[in-house]
Amino acid sequence: MGGRGRGRGRGSVMAMLLVCLAAGTMLVNAEDPYFFFTWNVSYGTRSPLGIPQRVILINDQFPGPNINSTSNNNIVVNVFNNLDEPLLFTWNGVQQRKNSWQDGTPGTHCPIMPGTNFTYRFQVKDQIGSYMYYPTTGFQRASGGFGGLRINSRLLIPVPYADPQDDYTVLINDWYSKGHAALQRLMDSGRSAGRPDGIIINGKSGKPDGTGEPLFNFIPGKTYKLRICNVGIKTSLNFRIQDHTMKLVEMEGSHVVQNMYESLDVHVGQCFAVLVTANKQPKDYYMVASSRLTKYHLTSTAVIRYIGGSGKASAMLPPAPLGLVWSMNQFRTFRWNLTASAARPNPQGSYHYGKINITRTIKLVNSASRAGGKLRYAINGVSHVDTETPLKYAEYFGVAEKVFKYNVIRDDPPAELNADIVMQPNVLNMTFRNFVEIIFENREKSIQSWHLGGYSFFAVAVEPGRWTAEKRKNYNLLDAVSRHTIQVFPGSWAAILLTFDNAGMWNIRSENWERTYLGQQMYASVLSPERSLRDEYNMPDNMTLCGIVKDLPQPSPYTI
Repeated sequence: MGGRGRGRGRGSVMAMLLVCLAAGTMLVNAEDPYFFFTWNVSYGTRSPLGIPQRVILINDQFPGPNINSTSNNNIVVNVFNNLDEPLLFTWNGVQQRKNSWQDGTPGTHCPIMPGTNFTYRFQVKDQIGSYMYYPTTGFQRASGGFGGLRINSRLLIPVPYADPQDDYTVLINDWYSKGHAALQRLMDSGRSAGRPDGIIINGKSGKPDGTGEPLFNFIPGKTYKLRICNVGIKTSLNFRIQDHTMKLVEMEGSHVVQNMYESLDVHVGQCFAVLVTANKQPKDYYMVASSRLTKYHLTSTAVIRYIGGSGKASAMLPPAPLGLVWSMNQFRTFRWNLTASAARPNPQGSYHYGKINITRTIKLVNSASRAGGKLRYAINGVSHVDTETPLKYAEYFGVAEKVFKYNVIRDDPPAELNADIVMQPNVLNMTFRNFVEIIFENREKSIQSWHLGGYSFFAVAVEPGRWTAEKRKNYNLLDAVSRHTIQVFPGSWAAILLTFDNAGMWNIRSENWERTYLGQQMYASVLSPERSLRDEYNMPDNMTLCGIVKDLPQPSPYTI
């Protein structure tokens, strides 16, 4: 899963420049390029753990095809659902500016029914970086349908490192031998999905036995870019390469201070980009992905082969780090590159988030309950339930009160949450353009990984214990990384800061998909009081209607 993304971006920009010059027009007036994809989503048989099982394919590929784009490109994906169940895709980390209609969650979109198709249309506006996509309906993510999505920098925007020889996507994840339907039935009966059965790298599991074809071929002396994404269900993974160090250069859309690492903890839903130089003895080497901070231990390998080299990779794999403190300390080494430009020419550090006054503090506490003999997960005591009418549809058509209630949770939950939980839609109102502090507090014994749709936020702290206002003195208010996921260690908390300036309905969810499926998610409703196209797009004409809005007339559209 590779290709010289930035090199191809340079060629396409040059071609467009020549066309514009020939037409006698200015490049800045040209519409941003469109890229069209047709996806046929179906079941098929693959052997991720060496045993044939049914998986979800996209165009007969497992994992799915890589989406290669450049900042501000318009992406058009026509999805044909050949499954026997509804389907949706989310583009994890793509901010969908003014356009939560394309976010692909059950709260923003009617499902693509079997035997039908839907065309997603979105722009990767003012973004660069490494991302992923995956299905959001039911537990389908456990059977595949996931892939990489990269956004390259425009040619005119400098990148703080030389172009690599090649650019590869590395998808690492835990995997179950049971299919998603069986796992879903298990959870519907009130039980956990249990432990995964293995780890896979780009859809395959490997053992350090000297067999297997190389996943990537390296030319000696050249430097390669690896985009490492954890597309799994519940397991944090440590990634390392035998005898090689990795220079971290980008994280979820932000250029970072370029530190060297022997290994990286990649939590569920996260993507890192690293540079690796082929400067060792020419032979084979193992990439290793292994479980972290779990009671179970799972490992998988994949081969990197030096072209022209000889010799098998050593069966002695580099050891994984131990303990929670190591991972927490690694988080503290991640720093925003203040002088680098991202999608725009101005340096990242020109945005001084640490000088903005906080207007609201929201504490979100995850919890588990087995009340009534069934496992559910909750945020501040509420376990989210998806509605037949998507939340965004109900809001847009003016019938929200018939579908859900706003603000059913408090910003400041009690010190001790009741073991009983309430099952209902969980939607918080956010004031448009307010600068908000969100605290994720994890009082449980398992690691959490959180995602916020529609935004990047500043991950200013991850600390042990419980959060109090005095903890703000430990915040990184200078160069915290702007990103869209954050891990919260057992018995710990994390703080993020952001401006809610992207109107829409946005999913705040656990990236542990068992927890999401069983209720650990919610939505942030961000409404512009102006009802203006400057702030939010109207519902696209091709959106399928469902639920109570199916036969309602279209509301008055937003205008300039």
